[in-house]
Amino acid sequence: MTSRLRFETISKSFPGVNALTDVSFDVAPGEIHGLLGENGAGKSTLLRILSGVFRPTAGTVFVDGKAVAFKKPMDARAAGIAMIHQELQQVPHLSVAQNMFLGHSLTHMGGLFVSRREQEAHAAEALSMIDRTIDPAAPISSLKVAQRQIVEIGRALLDKAKVIAMDEPTSSLTPSEFDRLAEVIASLSASGVSIIYVSHKMDEVFQICQRASVMRDGKLVGMVDLKTASEKDVIAMMVGRELMQEGHNSFVTNTVKLEARNLSSAAKVRDVSFTLHKGEVLGIAGLVGSGRTELLRLIAGVDRLSAGSILVDGATVNFANPRDAIAAGIGLVPEERKREGIIPLRPVSTNMALASLPSFSSAGMISTRKLRATARDLLKRVNLRPFQLDRPIRLFSGGNQQKAIIARWLAAKSQILLFDEPTRGIDVGAKSEIYHLIEDLAREGHSIIVVSSELPEVIRLSNRVLVMRDGQIAADIPRDQLTESAIVAHAIPGAAGGAADARAVRPA
Repeated sequence: MTSRLRFETISKSFPGVNALTDVSFDVAPGEIHGLLGENGAGKSTLLRILSGVFRPTAGTVFVDGKAVAFKKPMDARAAGIAMIHQELQQVPHLSVAQNMFLGHSLTHMGGLFVSRREQEAHAAEALSMIDRTIDPAAPISSLKVAQRQIVEIGRALLDKAKVIAMDEPTSSLTPSEFDRLAEVIASLSASGVSIIYVSHKMDEVFQICQRASVMRDGKLVGMVDLKTASEKDVIAMMVGRELMQEGHNSFVTNTVKLEARNLSSAAKVRDVSFTLHKGEVLGIAGLVGSGRTELLRLIAGVDRLSAGSILVDGATVNFANPRDAIAAGIGLVPEERKREGIIPLRPVSTNMALASLPSFSSAGMISTRKLRATARDLLKRVNLRPFQLDRPIRLFSGGNQQKAIIARWLAAKSQILLFDEPTRGIDVGAKSEIYHLIEDLAREGHSIIVVSSELPEVIRLSNRVLVMRDGQIAADIPRDQLTESAIVAHAIPGAAGGAADARAVRPA
């Protein structure tokens, strides 16, 4: 059988960097093919070549046995290649149909007028194959993330795509939304459409993909049959070593660092009380919408309390804004890292200093020398890679952006650290590094709260776990009783605690 897609000795060089070297693999018609590797392995560069954004320095791409050379993305679309990005490329104020026809609107009267009715009819026809509930005339902004991804798939079907590449498609999906996406992908596969699936989530990859190509440092290190391979072996191929399955280490003391008394807010937090000790890692688990993020925002001064009080080192504090919380030694590592945690175009050193700029300034002038010296020490400590202090933070991987945010709170000398989904969108190697950083901070006496939807993660890191449900603390589970089923039993009313239930706590 002729391959639907084949990469033959693809190489791509940028000034001073070999991003890809002799990458070769094929994808069969209707195959769901995983593309795996740590951030920086070359996956995105390869997909940009496939979608016509980059041209290869050497090598050839074949579609249905014919060599293709894309000069621009429209060439790739014309050849049946569709790309669905992690950050969806849509215009919020336009309708579903208008977004599906972006770049090639249907017009009449010599192109003077767009035929909305015709566009909506064609869009409805494409969407009917995958989700009849989506109204082509509805504003795209009114749809959930999962539905907006379905719209992108519908757009690919309009273009009669033969190959659809999906880059981290489930980073913001709930389990039920992932299940629906998996059904859509299986249906596309059955109709002969080939899927390239990029994800850091090994359980998803093993669930829906047949084979996977594994990349490391711009090279293909192997292709695996996911029906026979083990997750452990695939991860070892990705990172070049076997990641140790490490247990939890505790550094908790008897000293209470932070106390929350009957906290309530207008945004899903009701009468929450708990204590956080010096050296403790306190986990918070629960369903999406249970109030976990909202609780952290209250403690960090982002949102205002409607009732209750917060004590730090035994003294009541009142936060009018995040600056007050920072002054009290509290730092927040937000869930929406790219939207709330960084200034994308500024250097990583500047991003590191955002919470402590006054300490680097004199008479209103920032001492670049002092800032760089601190950045050099702290970013080296968190193992920033590549170690380029003047590089814009947007050019770093998600894991290295997260390291820079952690360094920010070290620069601010924060003693209470709040991590909201600390490893979302981060590859397995960087995830292990973040775990070790959190553990090291606890060893040094920092007090840490970790909100996580990954139950193995929250169990791995935490001394104990608070389970939230409907804005309240449903349970406080000590370390010796921590299991996935115990968490689920409190997170979901009436849950039996089985594996399927455990998965429901995890939104992505």
